[in-house]
Amino acid sequence: MKIGLYGYGKMGKTIERLAKDRGHEIVVKIDSINSIAKEDLKKADVFIEFSRPELATSHIQNCFEAGIPVVVGTTGWYAEFDSIKESCAKLNGAILTATNFSIGVNLFFELNKQLAKLMSAHPAYNVEVEEIHHTQKLDAPSGTAITISEGIIENYPTKSNWVIDQSPKENEIEIKAIRLPDVPGTHEISYQSAIDDISIKHTAHSRDGFALGAIIAAEFIKNKHGVFSMKDVLKL
Repeated sequence: MKIGLYGYGKMGKTIERLAKDRGHEIVVKIDSINSIAKEDLKKADVFIEFSRPELATSHIQNCFEAGIPVVVGTTGWYAEFDSIKESCAKLNGAILTATNFSIGVNLFFELNKQLAKLMSAHPAYNVEVEEIHHTQKLDAPSGTAITISEGIIENYPTKSNWVIDQSPKENEIEIKAIRLPDVPGTHEISYQSAIDDISIKHTAHSRDGFALGAIIAAEFIKNKHGVFSMKDVLKL
């Protein structure tokens, strides 16, 4: 498979290394110092997008117009997701988005929902989400932490909103966003009571899990049309 990259930072380079290991070819690399004509996008079978929130939607639109499926790992642009879906349908495009492409994290998302269902019947416990990332991460809270919180809200009738780094109201979930050097990503969900605590945690050891998941997503979306997620890839 011929893969194009929007964004050639640490994640892009990791994707390049792992894609070659799986027998794929990186045919286009686009970053802040290396732009190409839209026509050159067609050299790729699929694009993988890991850039910046303010650039993501234009990159996605470029892929739609070129007729190239796109896998998007950038977060922080989802306020425009509805218009992107409309554009995808209008141009018969293909997009697969995820706040986190790690296979382990996507299984963790499902575990989080199941735990929330169980805990919603026990109001003595207060739920909290904590995420830790490297200091270069541009958005806070992480897209992964937001997905986790939304998964709790879907399954916990008394919770309807999340807040970041502030004391929550009774209907809110607090997300604590911590930035430390060289942390690929750690997410923990804890339920705390006066008697005991229950928690589940996912710790990434490197970027490889995120990159590999994005490549697997690219393999999935090739020659498809529509809007997809990792649930489709993993058949969850």
